[in-house]
Amino acid sequence: DVNRLNIGSDKLQEAVTFIEELRLASDYGNIPIGKNVVVIGGGMTAIDAGVQSKLLGSENVTIAYRRSRSDMGASEHEINLALKKGVKLLTNAVPLRMSGDGTDEKLILGRTEIIDGKIQQTEDMIELPVDQVFMAIGQKLEFDPDNLAIDAGKIVVDSHGRTSVPGIWAGGDCTNLGEDLTVTAVAQGRDAAEDIHYHLSK
Repeated sequence: DVNRLNIGSDKLQEAVTFIEELRLASDYGNIPIGKNVVVIGGGMTAIDAGVQSKLLGSENVTIAYRRSRSDMGASEHEINLALKKGVKLLTNAVPLRMSGDGTDEKLILGRTEIIDGKIQQTEDMIELPVDQVFMAIGQKLEFDPDNLAIDAGKIVVDSHGRTSVPGIWAGGDCTNLGEDLTVTAVAQGRDAAEDIHYHLSK
């Protein structure tokens, strides 16, 4: 289940769904994209959604993240690639609400600062023109099977991708192992597949 934002807008979309539709599409011209796009989040999904929006023709794409650039889950390499594509990065900003009449809308964001490790909103506000908002602020498990070990919201796995529940493997950024990178997820999927094959062949 994708974590939710409550900013009162029907323009809010899940970035994961957008990227999935994009990768399955045979004609990119059928994918609607806004002129002014804002992506909420700081991970690889946010970067991916921002870059793809720009490539699809969006004039202004901004990735807004509530903490500093150094706190972002995306790698510095991917962030720099996005910036080179023309994506703008707005850090220390949290979305609050939408403003407008439906034809000329703005996203209101509050400036943040980190005090004792916690996010505190300041009195400063930012307005961004927007006609499409992508939400890329993380996911959480829809189910909680008995005996599945979780650490800080991540599924605990060993080097083979085995979870604490026999017969269940996991990989990618839902696990506590490795970096949140596509190449890491692919490698973990390969290792898990080999281990599953080994167990099925016994």
